[in-house]
Amino acid sequence: MPIKETTRIKKILKILDSTYPVVVTQLEHKNPFQLLMATILSAQCTDKQVNAVTGALFHRFPDPRAMAGAPIAELERLIHSTGFYKNKAKNIQACARDLEERFDGKVPDVLEQLVTLPGVGRKTANVVLGAAFGIPGMVVDTHVSRLSRRLGFTTQKDPVKIEFDLMDLIPKKRWNDLSLQLIYHGRAICLARRPNCPECPLFPLCPFPDKTE
Repeated sequence: MPIKETTRIKKILKILDSTYPVVVTQLEHKNPFQLLMATILSAQCTDKQVNAVTGALFHRFPDPRAMAGAPIAELERLIHSTGFYKNKAKNIQACARDLEERFDGKVPDVLEQLVTLPGVGRKTANVVLGAAFGIPGMVVDTHVSRLSRRLGFTTQKDPVKIEFDLMDLIPKKRWNDLSLQLIYHGRAICLARRPNCPECPLFPLCPFPDKTE
């Protein structure tokens, strides 16, 4: 990588650190199982809406065994407002059953094992690894995808390819924080349809050709 580009990336990381010094997942949870279930439910849904339903969900079904034996109709009712509730109910129950049957009721802390669970892709697995176990993982959601391209970190559109591009560019110890910082920034400033470039602290370092004035 050219020295000039390395310097630019370091400056971006420093600005993100000062702008978002405290970064934690906004999905409310008390243990890895709750985080895993909440992350599955967060697909095409806001964290706020997921948090609105998981309190009652986890009170009723607090662990994999309870979730695995839950009446599917009750699961659907409890998570209805998160959208796509029929598929999500099937996924969280199937995932809970797999945890019981294959992992002794414990959430694995290995990506290759996590992605074998129903409803769990690399994004969900990396969320759990980082937030529940403190293991570096690069979470690539719609915000991270968009900002990574706008900032010139990647030209890819496939989330897995973006993940690996970012892993090559960014020090491993920064993966978890950077993912969340980009998510925060994507929600607050670098919006999909009309980014608020005049308010963006990254403006001078951003090569995005369609900046707003």
